[in-house]
Amino acid sequence: MHTLSLPALGSSDTEGSNALNVVIAYEDLETGKRAMKTYDYLVEHLGDQCLFTNQMWKFDVLAVPKLRDIAAKDAVAADIIIVAAHEGNELPAEVKAWIQQWLSFNTRASALVGLFGAESVDTPVRDYLASIAKRAKIEFFCQPGLWPGKSNKHESNPTLAVLASVMQEDHEVLHWGINE
Repeated sequence: MHTLSLPALGSSDTEGSNALNVVIAYEDLETGKRAMKTYDYLVEHLGDQCLFTNQMWKFDVLAVPKLRDIAAKDAVAADIIIVAAHEGNELPAEVKAWIQQWLSFNTRASALVGLFGAESVDTPVRDYLASIAKRAKIEFFCQPGLWPGKSNKHESNPTLAVLASVMQEDHEVLHWGINE
């Protein structure tokens, strides 16, 4: 399991080694907004502990091989990878190619997050992302749905604890819509 090294709470040390890098792959404007809300929540709750950076990649851009290569390098260097999509049977081929590309390297990510708009938890996309996280030996969080459990497992890692918290308890996050 990968862990993130963060300074003690209240520390003002924001050296480059304390940066938290988040890579977001998203389907469209609506799912991009959903992912940014999750990212903003992390920044709001952990911003005094580390610097945050993010890169956003729209699914259709991943069809361009050179851009997919850059996005895969971003994912390899990421601490958290977020995939935001509408509920569906499959992720597009270019997204799966991107995932397989970064998975072939030793990613430093601690978590893979799946954000979906529907209430169903049993979907091929969720199952696929869960299997990717298992292969990468990283945590998997999914909204709605699969949680690592309400244990003290993440207490030593404030980033994953906050991520689990936002995914489980923030009802605003669970019901994002285009008109909200």
